[in-house]
Amino acid sequence: MTTRHLMFCSLVLSFGLFLAPVANATLPAEIQVKVNDYKKKLSEWAADPAIVKATNEANIRGNAGMSNAKWDELADSDPAIQATVTNPVSQKLRKWEEDKAINKLFLRDKNGNVIAGVTRTTLFNAAKRPHISAALKGEKSHIDEIKPDPSTQIKSVQLAVPVFDGEKVIGVLHTAITAE
Repeated sequence: MTTRHLMFCSLVLSFGLFLAPVANATLPAEIQVKVNDYKKKLSEWAADPAIVKATNEANIRGNAGMSNAKWDELADSDPAIQATVTNPVSQKLRKWEEDKAINKLFLRDKNGNVIAGVTRTTLFNAAKRPHISAALKGEKSHIDEIKPDPSTQIKSVQLAVPVFDGEKVIGVLHTAITAE
């Protein structure tokens, strides 16, 4: 190996080590602790019998032809919107959301369709969101990034946990952990 080749390899390695912390960015320690605590708390909430029952019922009902585009066109007063924010499970979510460390709370079915929430969600179906997709596969998941929540505009970390019926994933409970 030539001296020039060794210098080049050394430079590449040094540059790679310099960039490694950026490529593997993590949350600040205090936020990561908060996220881990809420993974546990949301998992407990997701096991609540009323949550499991509502999720199973929604999976049987299906989405009645609703899509993100149709959802977007509906007025807040529309019965479909009102059904997701006024049902008994929404009331339970609203009570849990009084915890000011979170700034939204939604329940979704096995396909990522909203069942219940504390307010109108921006997406009827959020299955393509990475944290939702991971939860639908049975993982407790969060996005390793602090940014304004699409619904609330509060700087947050997105978090989702699966809803299980026995060992079967039947839905997702998700929130935004306030990071301000």
